[in-house]
Amino acid sequence: MKGSVIALDQIKGREAAAHLVDGRLEDLFIAPGEGVLAPETLCRGKLGRPVKGLGGAFVELPGGARGFLRQVKGLRPGAALLVQVSGLAEPGKAVPLSTRLLFKSRYAIITPEAPGLNISRQISDPVREQELKALATDTMQDADPALGLILRSACELADDEIVRADIMHMRKLAETVLGDETGPPEILLDAPAPHLAAWRDWPIADTLDEAAGSFRRYGVIETIDALMQSKVMLQGGASMVLEPTRALIAVDVNTGADTSPAAALKANIAAIRELPRQLRLRGLGGQIVIDLAPVSKKDRQILEQSLRAAFRTDGRDTVLAGWTPLGNFELTRKRDRMPLLQLLA
Repeated sequence: MKGSVIALDQIKGREAAAHLVDGRLEDLFIAPGEGVLAPETLCRGKLGRPVKGLGGAFVELPGGARGFLRQVKGLRPGAALLVQVSGLAEPGKAVPLSTRLLFKSRYAIITPEAPGLNISRQISDPVREQELKALATDTMQDADPALGLILRSACELADDEIVRADIMHMRKLAETVLGDETGPPEILLDAPAPHLAAWRDWPIADTLDEAAGSFRRYGVIETIDALMQSKVMLQGGASMVLEPTRALIAVDVNTGADTSPAAALKANIAAIRELPRQLRLRGLGGQIVIDLAPVSKKDRQILEQSLRAAFRTDGRDTVLAGWTPLGNFELTRKRDRMPLLQLLA
């Protein structure tokens, strides 16, 4: 099936959204469930004392949860402060937090304590860029000077009044939350639910299916079932296996039955191109070690170029660390989603 589809549905009683392009699942949002402080949740917390050797302090959060904040210079222990969940914690560990708050919508992002106006580099039309700059300047002229604004790429084709209304809505939301800094630990702004996140972060699709059963109609259920398995089949009979452990994500690339001289290089490139999608859909992040099929050292540059190209378009914070002495490739990727296996177990 050609074209793009956004399917809004539920899976195992959880709200979910799927983005498909030409019949292939490209992204998936599933609600994490009750009691989980998902990334982007904005809370009022209570700061504890700095912990020597850890470079930060623990923060008391709503519901008895505990977070960890690294930027504590100049902050007073015991004080209430506004923090935003910046990632998912491993079981038994504190929730990672940040004091750099973001109020994000489809068209606008308000950035407290980061003043200035920024426009997405994906907006390439200089005329439209100047129009948006004038609109944003006018809309923010009486705002607190400490509030910054980022206009997202969706603004390029949007109606000016829709963009203006979105800026004003997010600005008022930010002003309301920022004015509620004192008091006991409390959730002030929940992370967006999957259907809202789909509207906010995904491009407009050719088809929007909001009716119950949309996941089954577009084959999303079958794809999710495949994602619950560790093995991923690749072109030419090659495969890769993704195995999450407590310490890291291990990725093993296999050439299959192909015994030609170029088999290893082809299998590695196919795996690298597919890896960002598999990590995204499976909700995997943290330290990732790739055991590539054996290749000569002169081919490593080709694989590094393929890795950079593959993760450049992924939209996640990824650091390519490089080769290990044993010939594996290491990278780190922001842990910003709950693993699919954990969500649907």
